[in-house]
Amino acid sequence: MKVKNMTFKEGQEFKVRIRPQDSCSSFAINIGHDSENVAMHFNARFDCQGDTNTIVFNSLSGGSWGDELREGNFPFVRGEECKFHINFNNEQFYIKLPDGSMLNFPNRLGDVKYQYFDVSGEARIVGIKIK
Repeated sequence: MKVKNMTFKEGQEFKVRIRPQDSCSSFAINIGHDSENVAMHFNARFDCQGDTNTIVFNSLSGGSWGDELREGNFPFVRGEECKFHINFNNEQFYIKLPDGSMLNFPNRLGDVKYQYFDVSGEARIVGIKIK
C-alpha cells in the first residue's frame, strides 16, 4: 500500500495498526518524500535476509541506502494485530512499539514534513491515523 500527498508533520503522531500474515517473513514501513527518498525505513524481519526477530532501520536518499541499524527488541507475533506510534522532529524518529518500549532512529533527511507512506511485505494494514 502506498499513500502519496499525505501530510505528516513534526509534532504529529502517526498511529499504525498492522497484522502480519501467519507465514510472514518480514514487513516494512517507509515514511519520506517518495520511493527514492525515504527518511525512515522500518523493516520487521521475522526470518528474512539472515535476520531473525530483528528490526532493521535505514534511510534512502536519492535512491541510495544509508547504513542499516538493527534492534533486537522484537514485540511482533505472526498472525496477531499490533499497534505502534511514530513521532518525529528534524533530528529523530521516535517509535513506540506494541510492548510500550521506545526506539529512536535519526531523521537523516532532516525535514519536518513528509508526504509519502508505504507498507510492503507480508502484512495487512488494519488502520492508520495521523493526529
